[in-house]
Amino acid sequence: MNRMKAQLQSGATGAARQLGSALEEFRNFAFKGNVVDMAVGVIIGAAFGKIVDSLVKNILMPVIGLLTPGEQGYVGWKIVIGAKEIPYGQFFGECINFVIVAFALYLFMVKFMGFLMAQKRQQAAAAAPAAPVETEDQKLLKEIRDLLAKK
Repeated sequence: MNRMKAQLQSGATGAARQLGSALEEFRNFAFKGNVVDMAVGVIIGAAFGKIVDSLVKNILMPVIGLLTPGEQGYVGWKIVIGAKEIPYGQFFGECINFVIVAFALYLFMVKFMGFLMAQKRQQAAAAAPAAPVETEDQKLLKEIRDLLAKK
């Protein structure tokens, strides 16, 4: 009986150690710089996506709705089969929304960020010190060194 009690206690202690180890590993993983940077990027990307989505749904799509035939523009487009309606206009609107949001994200993430990174590289290259210019004395000393090395 005492032996079984000791095994249960040692098992509980081992489980607590494993849980503590797992929590420690998670903390080390979660608070690494790359993970935190990635989390910030995801949050900013989601906020940017909402802004672009609002632009598309509230400004661009109503304009497209004015240009398309029908009372409600593309939103009113539907196929009626029996008593069922298939609102393909709404699907069309969501597809257009996706294309515009994807294009805006592409312009921002790829083009704009690429432009910023190129600017940063150019600034770093400009800040790098130029190779020192050889003086006439240094050139002559190198010639003398080369001539002595030949002898």
